[in-house]
Amino acid sequence: MTAETGIALAAVDLGASSGRVMLGRITPGVLELTEVHRFRNGPVALPDGLYWDVLGLYQDALVGLRAAARRAPELAGVAIDSWAVDYGLVDASGRLSGNPFHYRDARTAAGVAATHERVDFAELYGISGLQFLPFTTLYQFAADVSLGRPDTQALLIPDLLGYWLTGVRVAEQTNASTTGLLDARTGDWSTSLIDRLGLPAGLLPDVVPPGTVLGGLTPAVVAETGLTRPLTVSTVGSHDTASAVLGVPAADADFGYISCGTWGLVGVELEAPVLTEAGRTANFTNERGVDGTVRYLRNVMGLWLLSESLRTWGLQGVDVSLPDVLARAAELPAGGPQFDPDDPVFLPPGDMPARIADACRSAGERAPDGIPAMVRCILDSLATAFAAGIERAAALSGRDVTTVHVVGGGSQNELLCQLVADACGRPVVAGPVEATALGNLLVQARTHGVLSGDRWALREHLRTGLTTRTYPPRRVPSSRVAGIGR
Repeated sequence: MTAETGIALAAVDLGASSGRVMLGRITPGVLELTEVHRFRNGPVALPDGLYWDVLGLYQDALVGLRAAARRAPELAGVAIDSWAVDYGLVDASGRLSGNPFHYRDARTAAGVAATHERVDFAELYGISGLQFLPFTTLYQFAADVSLGRPDTQALLIPDLLGYWLTGVRVAEQTNASTTGLLDARTGDWSTSLIDRLGLPAGLLPDVVPPGTVLGGLTPAVVAETGLTRPLTVSTVGSHDTASAVLGVPAADADFGYISCGTWGLVGVELEAPVLTEAGRTANFTNERGVDGTVRYLRNVMGLWLLSESLRTWGLQGVDVSLPDVLARAAELPAGGPQFDPDDPVFLPPGDMPARIADACRSAGERAPDGIPAMVRCILDSLATAFAAGIERAAALSGRDVTTVHVVGGGSQNELLCQLVADACGRPVVAGPVEATALGNLLVQARTHGVLSGDRWALREHLRTGLTTRTYPPRRVPSSRVAGIGR
């Protein structure tokens, strides 16, 4: 296919609770998106820890590629994005050293202490610009060293799957920036920090930007999939949030975003990192975006709180219809109990409703009474945390935020979007749901020469034919500080 006739591309989009392979048909005037394969993802609890089933994810990616090729025999390329920080260890012969640990695995606590004994957090922040999260990759590496893991190379999840497809090992920049080992100013590994942490030589492959062509499928993959047509594998914003932020249909820079799924990533898009003491104290992070941008944001626990509550109720034999319970939650009056969704107690799997009730009581609030009240409590608490994140991002960066875009699965939650608009005192534009896959496909299309221009040109293409919904604030929150970010 030519730039005039368009191109067919596949996006492998791996989220923390599900994965999907999306087929995109792209011309300069049209972007059509079709889901061809969806599959489960999630933690696997074993006696020695919490893992990802990365082999199953790879097999599902191949199934999705075959499905995409059946729909579009002219399929020309594929790229992979996923959640951040986790990795597989691969030896010199290419052998995987066990399934990758899940970031919620408890082993990282020892890694935090060991890392901060060598380099304190303030200095780490001055190099990488990353907020403190106990599961950041460098803490996982420290835990691996203490466990005597073999001398291997670490490939982040999208890079691991890309290696299996092509035989090429790289570290894509947007995801590499979540490891805590990338220099926020240069966009490359901080070799001095890696040396000071005592990490093995050769642990990390070369950093490459989004839009790098890795190559074609290996003969083994061609034989496995039956995809006889040449297929180009390239990098995109392989951290799913990087692709999701590119998939925000903003027309100018004065926007905040909430990429809302298992996690809520709340922030603004900048041209350069903000490495201030105020940013460190506020636990804001500087992660790389497409075209050398910086995603200045903080993590909020996100809809994990709701999905884990639903799982708990299911284990207790309570069948909960989410649409019904959301409708009942919307009928409850404002001013109900809230809790801090970023309390580390909510990080591991378990009985989330019981933990939330305890957190409310500890904060001097009444515990939610019944499932609709618990759901409303979760959404009210998330909306408050999201609004606080937008306010702090605006204030710390000096960015003028006039509109908040909610993308990802959370954009379908009408109650949450309205509560966020009310808490922010700004209009919320909801959608697209598949912002990550769209961002992935836009970079691929530019790599193949079908689209051109910078991120704003790509977003202009995205807005053609896209349907979103705007939620005006029903009130301006009294707690909002006048003039912040404006």
